[in-house]
Amino acid sequence: MSSAAYGFSEQTTAAITRARRHSIGDLLHRTAVRHPGKLAVVDGGHRWAFGEFDAAVNRCAAALAGQGLVKGDRLALLSHNCRQFVTLVFATARLGVVLVPINFMLGPEEITYILDHSGAKALVTEDALAPTADKALAQSSEPARVRGWIGLSGAAATGDWVDTAAWIDGEGDPGVPDVHVGDDDPLRLMYTSGTESRPKGVMLPSRSLVAQYLSCIVDGGMTHDDVELHSLPMYHCAQLDCFFSVDVYLGATSVILPGPDPATLLATIEREKVTKLFCPPTVWISLLRHPDFDTTDLSSLRKGYYGAAAMPVEVLQELSRRLPDVALWNFYGQTEMSPLATILLPQEQIERAGSAGRASLNVETRVVDDAGEEVPPGEIGEIVHRSPHAALGYYRDEEKTAEAFAGGWFHSGDLGVMTEEGYLSVVDRKKDMIKTGGENVASREVEESLYLLEGVAEVAVFGVGHPHWIEAVTAVVVPKEGMTLTEDQVHAHAREKLAGYKRPKYVVFAEALPKNPSGKILKRQLRTEHAGIAERDA
Repeated sequence: MSSAAYGFSEQTTAAITRARRHSIGDLLHRTAVRHPGKLAVVDGGHRWAFGEFDAAVNRCAAALAGQGLVKGDRLALLSHNCRQFVTLVFATARLGVVLVPINFMLGPEEITYILDHSGAKALVTEDALAPTADKALAQSSEPARVRGWIGLSGAAATGDWVDTAAWIDGEGDPGVPDVHVGDDDPLRLMYTSGTESRPKGVMLPSRSLVAQYLSCIVDGGMTHDDVELHSLPMYHCAQLDCFFSVDVYLGATSVILPGPDPATLLATIEREKVTKLFCPPTVWISLLRHPDFDTTDLSSLRKGYYGAAAMPVEVLQELSRRLPDVALWNFYGQTEMSPLATILLPQEQIERAGSAGRASLNVETRVVDDAGEEVPPGEIGEIVHRSPHAALGYYRDEEKTAEAFAGGWFHSGDLGVMTEEGYLSVVDRKKDMIKTGGENVASREVEESLYLLEGVAEVAVFGVGHPHWIEAVTAVVVPKEGMTLTEDQVHAHAREKLAGYKRPKYVVFAEALPKNPSGKILKRQLRTEHAGIAERDA
């Protein structure tokens, strides 16, 4: 209904809209007003109270505006976790600039695709990743004109790079331009491997993210007095939006690490009295196996979270035994759901081990057949959701967006089974997604890269169970007739073409691939045939 229908002028309507705004850019400021002196961020020797964090974000936003960035522009960010990363998260949001976090394990060609597809006008990179960024920019059709340098190693900015210290550090609070940012204006463009050979840009607005934060808070038992350790990469929605941004919203304290090194994690929990920790199962396993686990004071830890893959029952039991005071939650979802969809609660962990739980606060979840009709409990179907968490769609991809939202539900691409009580179990990826070490790997992308190796006639890539990675990328290769290939050749080719986590951990040669009468490769048969490869090679 138009403003005129209420008897309001456009000016009055605009004032009401501004007064009611609740965008991502507002969250930190409101927390800083409530708790200006409370510890917000710990990053090495840097410790910011919320008031200091808020001022740093304003300085950064003002600097970005001074560089000519305006609402709707895209800023790509290539960096490990650090205070500069999280400052840019909120500084871009205050301007309505769309943040494009990039997986720091990608190679130059992969990064170039994201820069060009997103149309990024700015790129900020960590100094150690600058050589990769330079190669990506050199290949870009429209290289970013604004280039920021995060000097984590202390190296000086070179070439066209500008040190972000000039944007973030300093005295005073210049304020920030008052930009109108609507609830459904995209603020994030998250590139996900999905199930295709090229990543898709998932558009996330404030409405989706804030609704997801509320679900995390209520069903995830999160509170303002949490002290959380963030070590998983923030280019993923999981660490950034299920945990870090929720802590900012609540006024909890965030301790940032560049990566999940188990020795550093354990020492940091003890030193900072950490109460809350998120890790995929692979990292929880690495903590349990570390020699410092039993000699480190972990008594402050009260809440543990996992996701990206099911936690093995024996590991759940071990965690319960060795960390008896830690409550565990399982979060299931995907980037397109901002990313939370379902939660398995602490009291359900052992009884319903392997389950993804039930739909979270703001989510409705079903399991449907190919016609979109709900299947009975116990039957396999595609997992679909209806929720304000859902993304706006895929950037510049009408076809994939229409397919994903067919029938007014978001189609996850995962196959699952629902119990009568509404508990969901994920049984397979509809299009052969591999989840390895908390990362998504599209089998098709790996296959297409391996087909570039001379001598490959056919290849099938899939995941097999692994005691550490949960799933290991495995390739079955059929050489061309009369040609010989070795595992070393395949691995060397993969090192040239793919990020480390996408490379096959196991390579098997075969004379042919199993296929159905229509010629489709039977990957389920291959998974069964090679299920024990990790044990055989141990």
